[in-house]
Amino acid sequence: MKISIIVAVDENNLIGKRNSLPWHLPADLKHFKQTTMGHHILFGQTTFGSIGRPLPGRTTMILTNDPKFKQENCVIVHSPQEAIDHAKNKKEEELFVCGGAMVYRSFLPLADKIYMTQIHHKFEGDVYFPEWNKDEWKETSRKHFKMNKENKYDFDVAVYSKISQKK
Repeated sequence: MKISIIVAVDENNLIGKRNSLPWHLPADLKHFKQTTMGHHILFGQTTFGSIGRPLPGRTTMILTNDPKFKQENCVIVHSPQEAIDHAKNKKEEELFVCGGAMVYRSFLPLADKIYMTQIHHKFEGDVYFPEWNKDEWKETSRKHFKMNKENKYDFDVAVYSKISQKK
């Protein structure tokens, strides 16, 4: 099973402001939906709370430290390994890690792929994507999106694959 991170960042690697996105890009939301549809998606409890509901057409998993946490129509897991094991047991081909920052940090060493929306703007916020060693990754695709009536910022969607380490 492939483990993939899917994230949107600004020019400073910002990913959030007060538990929400500091931007609205319908084209990126469409990309997220198309990419993750039919797969397992994993959120931290706080990030899931900002969405407030499981996303249709996907198996929503929530990673939490709270042993009493429950959410209807979601799979609750308490460790990265439990999330991976659950997705594997369900014959998932690609698990999508959707944030927040602590979840991304936990999964970066385990990830095979990163789908990164890079917004060409600097926003105000308080949560950042963790530092990652770009030397361990190879960009495999990039698509540029121009600002328009619905999308107020230029952005790129880049896909990175982890460079396998030969032993």
